[in-house]
Amino acid sequence: MRVWSLLKFYTILVYAFMFAPILVVLALAFNASQFGGFPIEGLSLRWFYKLAENEAIMRAMRTSLALGALTALIATTLGVLASLALVRYQFRGKAFITTFLISPVLVPETVLAVGLLIFLRWLHMPRSFALLVIGHSIIALPFVVLVVQARLVGIRKDYEEAARSLGASPFQTFREVTLPLLLPAVFAGALFAFTISFDNITATIFWRPSGLETVPTQIFGMLRNSVSPEINALGFVMICITVGLPLLAGALARYFSRKKI
Repeated sequence: MRVWSLLKFYTILVYAFMFAPILVVLALAFNASQFGGFPIEGLSLRWFYKLAENEAIMRAMRTSLALGALTALIATTLGVLASLALVRYQFRGKAFITTFLISPVLVPETVLAVGLLIFLRWLHMPRSFALLVIGHSIIALPFVVLVVQARLVGIRKDYEEAARSLGASPFQTFREVTLPLLLPAVFAGALFAFTISFDNITATIFWRPSGLETVPTQIFGMLRNSVSPEINALGFVMICITVGLPLLAGALARYFSRKKI
């Protein structure tokens, strides 16, 4: 019993160490003090108003939202198609393709960022917003494939075969039967892809063109000068987005899983 008590105490300490910085940022976002630190002198929304008036931050926010939306669209589309091919069909090289699609998770992000940058420079392609979209889609694709594959394996092929036997074309079968059953995984994969893109900073630093900032790189640039209270407010917004979206994905997955065919 003593060992289990020590293990529980150690677990609580680990979680406290992990989540205490997040709670500090959440608390300091409402601090009325000019210095953005402890002790908290009062509660105020002034830094959120300052945040909304900061054109550089708002421009970075718009860039991150557009980048995340495009990444989610591309990664989800490719992930669904790849999952359908890998789960429903047998072909030569299937194991290699599966490993290839999952490899961005296994390769360190810095190595992947440098490798793609060198390859595109060899093709004489400059750093651009399009490069960011391609790179973020590569990083997010394995997560979409894993989520969609896990859902697709649990869908019986009998439903699709029944639709085909009734005269439905392959596209109609996918649209009317397979896709509705896949919706929980599709939504979850898209939201995870958006979150991965929105949070990314390591690869973004290598791929972004000069003058283009995302929210993480904007925060990184602001921290090099000083710790502004606006950073705490911006961190609060980022935490709400990055935590809220996975929770939304889980809620949507539970909602759609309760629906019948």
